Parts: sequence; C-alpha cells; structure tokens
Amino acid sequence: MWQSYLVSLLVKLAAMASVASVLARSSAFQGLLMREGRSLRQRLAFSLWLSIVFGASVATRVVSRTYHGADLGLEGSLLAGLLGGYVTGLASGIVISLPAVFMPALFGGENQPLTLAILASIGVFGGLVRDCSPDPEEIWRFSPFFDLSIYRFFKESREHRRTALHLLMFAAILFAEFLRQTFGPHIFNLYMAVAPRPEPQWVAQLALYLTTLFAVAVPLKIWNSTRNEKKLEEQKRLLVEARMAALTSQINPHFLFNTLNSVSSLIRTDPDQARLMVVKLSKVLRRLLRKHENFNPLREELSFIEDYLSIELIRFGEKLRFERDVAEDTLDMLVPSMLLQPLVENSIKHGLSSKVEGGTIRVAARRSASKVHLMVEDDGVGIPESELGALLQRGIGVSNVHERLEVLFGNDYRMWVESRPGEGTRIQIEIPELHFAAPAVAGTAG
Repeated sequence: MWQSYLVSLLVKLAAMASVASVLARSSAFQGLLMREGRSLRQRLAFSLWLSIVFGASVATRVVSRTYHGADLGLEGSLLAGLLGGYVTGLASGIVISLPAVFMPALFGGENQPLTLAILASIGVFGGLVRDCSPDPEEIWRFSPFFDLSIYRFFKESREHRRTALHLLMFAAILFAEFLRQTFGPHIFNLYMAVAPRPEPQWVAQLALYLTTLFAVAVPLKIWNSTRNEKKLEEQKRLLVEARMAALTSQINPHFLFNTLNSVSSLIRTDPDQARLMVVKLSKVLRRLLRKHENFNPLREELSFIEDYLSIELIRFGEKLRFERDVAEDTLDMLVPSMLLQPLVENSIKHGLSSKVEGGTIRVAARRSASKVHLMVEDDGVGIPESELGALLQRGIGVSNVHERLEVLFGNDYRMWVESRPGEGTRIQIEIPELHFAAPAVAGTAG
C-alpha cells in the first residue's frame, strides 16, 4: 500500500525532472526562457511548448492507467502562469486538460470535464501570483525550503518583498493542490487513485503536498540554471567585444595624432603638401569610420596600409620604400582588422624615422598547414636585446596587436619579434586560416 503510493510520488518527481531537462536542451525554448517581456506571439509560443509536454503527461496517465504519477497537468498549468502570465497560463491550462476531458472514455474510463475549468483557473492564478512579484527574476529564485524565507522575512528588513513573494508562491502551490483534493471525484487525484489508500491519511496527504511543491520547484531550478549559463555566455561575449572595442580605439587616435602632427608641420613650409595629406587622411578616416568588423579580408588590410603609407611618403619622400611579398591565395583570407597598420606605423616611428638614409618596409603573407603567416619587416635601427623581451607587453602598437590576437584566438596563434641593432626588426604572426564567406546569390539552388 505505502510502497505503491511512494512509487507514484517518486515517478511524479522523476517525470517532472525529465520533462524540465528535455525542454532545457531546446535552443528555441531557451530563447523564450531568457525573455521576460514577451509579446503576445511569444507568450502563445511559450504556452505551446508547455502545453504539448505537460498535456502529453496527462495523456500518458490516461492511456497507461498505471503510471498515475506521470500526470503533471496541474503543475504545468501553474508553471505556465508563474513564468508567462495570464495569457500563457490560461491557454496552457486549457490545452493541458484536453486529454483528461476527451480521452478517458476511449480507454474504459470516465471523462473529466471539470479538469478544463480547474487547470485553466490554476494557470490564471499563477499569472496573478506573478503580478505580485517586485521583479520577475524573483520567480526563478523560489525555494521549497520555506523556513529560510521565513527567517529572512523577520531578520532582514530589505528582503521583505522578496520573501513575501516566495511565501506567496509556497502558499499558491499548496492551494492549487488543495483545489485538486477538493474536486477529487471530478478530476484526477493521485491520492484517490491509489486503492486502498495508505494510512495514516494525514501522512499520505502531507507527502502528496510536499511532492507537488517540489514538482514545481524542480523545473524552476533546472531552467534557471540554463538561463544562468546563457547569461554567462552572453556576458563573456559582450566583455570580449568591449575589450576589442577598447583596444581598437587605442589604435585609431594614435594614428590620427601622428598624422595631424605631420600636417601641422607642413602647413607653413609646404601648404600644397599639407592639403594633399589632408585629402589622403580623409580617405583613411572614411575607412576607419565605417561599420567596424573584427575580421576583414587581407586584401582590404593591405589596401588600407597603402593608403596610410601614401600619407607617410609625403613626410619621408624617397627615404621611405615599401615592398609587398603577398601570396595570391592569401588575399581573401580573413585577418583581424587593423592588424598590420600598427606594426607598419611602429616600424616607421621607431625603426626608420631616426635613420638618416631612411629604409624599406616589407610586408609578406603566405599559407602553410592551415595557417596564415604574416610578416612586417624593416631595415631600420633595430631594438636593443634588453628591450626586446618586453616589447609585447608595453607600448600601443605591438602590445595592442598582441592583446587583440589573444582575445580573438586564445592560445591558437603565435607572434614573435626578431631584431638586431643596426640591422632592423622583423615581426611575425601566425594565425588560423579563416576563409571569407561570400554572400549567397539570390535564386541559387542549394
């Protein structure tokens, strides 16, 4: 007698945990869980998810006539109202009840028409409780261990509204089960379904109420865990984007500052060249002010470097030379935007500007073993060995590029610097091969 009853209660909790876990794996359902301010269409979609799953649990009980604990109709209706509001609760309660209203007669039982009214009312009741929440997020923090809520209610004055909501939810779940017990002869009642009923009756009733309480709390905890994981992923993504934006904003003003200094020095000595530099600068800035992407084809990055160097050539004249050694099959490979320009600028500023006879900057690119190998080399004054080790950690140019590569690729990249005083500096980068995805042509099959 008690064994059969306890098995039914355990089946009920196991079924609820399984249902909640299965729903949590759906990306579409996760998207609905993450939303609090849902449109009418989203509320109905949320209701449909809950109705199908919890309605199937009612149908399982009706068809099997054995697994009484599989019926989660009341708990599903209440959850729909708590999480989705009146519309979701009402629609879910109606649909969930349909198997109990129409199917029992097909399997040798009696239809339970009152189930529709009870479950629909429970769904709306859940929406009323939701409206009492000071913050919809508090619904997710509900715990079946009400003693902690009572303790906080009396000990922490700031928690009064939160703990009051949790106590209200606790009472609402028990009240929903009370309604089911009251209308037991007309709707499905797990306690009444077990014959003969276990004694003492008050212990059996207490076990039933506690099972219902945990059957509502378990999916809340499972789904809230899923929501928290999604939030952490989103926060991590936003943090990376913010960090990338901060690093990029260090590059652009640095370049602009140096160029404006050059313009100011030419205004009095060579106004025509100053005007030409302003025109070229406006072309470069136009590219910088376009919608920024983390990756661009190498072809565009090289074009930007040539625009940048056309400005520097006005300053240095024939003293500055530029060479390209770029494999044709690398031009459409994706590379981090603004990757090479800071390195070229660094070569000019620290490698060639102090060299009387000027020098050459060489940019090379090749593919090897699913990697893209990039190199920026100059034949300038070089870097003392004592400073070479700390080059990737200080300054704006090289260290900025290094940090951006770390943000984008983690450990899946290499960047190293080779230099000899009086002979020049070579900076090499190796990143994974990323192909440019061309947009699909309208009307193309497949």
